[in-house]
Amino acid sequence: MNILDSNTLRSQIMPSDFGRVAVLYGGKSAEREVSLKSGAACLQALQSAGVDAFGIDVGDDLLARLQAQKIDRAFIILHGRGGEDGSMQGLLECLDIPYTGSGILASALAMDKLRTKQVWQSLGLATPAHAVLASEQDCIFAAGELGFPLIVKPAHEGSSIGMAKVNSVDELVAAWKAASTYDSQVLVEQWVHGPEFTVATLRGQMLPPIALGTPHTFYDYDAKYVANDTQYRVPCGLEPAKEQELIDLCARACDAIGIQGWGRVDVMQDQQGRFWLLEVNTAPGMTDHSLVPMAAKAAGLDFQQLVLAILAASCKARG
Repeated sequence: MNILDSNTLRSQIMPSDFGRVAVLYGGKSAEREVSLKSGAACLQALQSAGVDAFGIDVGDDLLARLQAQKIDRAFIILHGRGGEDGSMQGLLECLDIPYTGSGILASALAMDKLRTKQVWQSLGLATPAHAVLASEQDCIFAAGELGFPLIVKPAHEGSSIGMAKVNSVDELVAAWKAASTYDSQVLVEQWVHGPEFTVATLRGQMLPPIALGTPHTFYDYDAKYVANDTQYRVPCGLEPAKEQELIDLCARACDAIGIQGWGRVDVMQDQQGRFWLLEVNTAPGMTDHSLVPMAAKAAGLDFQQLVLAILAASCKARG
């Protein structure tokens, strides 16, 4: 698959044609603070473009608010559980409200790191070897099977929340216990030594890959949203053939999960040059530190054009 042609992704729909748009953000997940920033940025972009948009900080009164107001479509910019896991998508479908991003099944699947890996493995797509942790004995067994270093991660969280790199059984047990405070299901994966890349998809086309660099142990929450020493490279620095291999792999990874509208795939490259799929995000961050706006800019789309392209996809898919 080739990198997108930005001209085909600029919305050809007049702002008034979108109708009244509810931007759903905030929520109650561990990624609430990031979602508040993403939502504010997207709402401002839509309103500046002339779209009749308003924001809803998602809480327990959401159903009543959705039923009380005229809403022609929803822009979902909730991160994590409650927004990216299919539940919000299901509610909106029950209310017959078109929405941005992937549908119920793809959203639920992508939010579950274990199920995502199992789908990729079934199709022969490379993803790091892993184990599921539910006890200290599981930690000991995983250490023997996978070796060190390892990366521990909650199975249903994003933004690197609850993740830790470990180099011993004691560290693994401690990291498992810490991750368990966020999620009842915890994964541990083999650590991949090498550079990290991220590739976004927008309306069935791929945005330019971004290479990530950080002085942190890995691309953690602070490196993503706070630190000013995180390095981003666009172009990513790969040889053309290797870059095309990465793009094709991410396109296949998205197709396998059923991604629609937009999303972002995270990938590691090992010292032998092989790529390893980590996860896919169906409502990625849209803050001033976020990667999808950065990739879109490299492809010729400014932030407003990006937000309108995401919203326009809801018209095409369900409008």
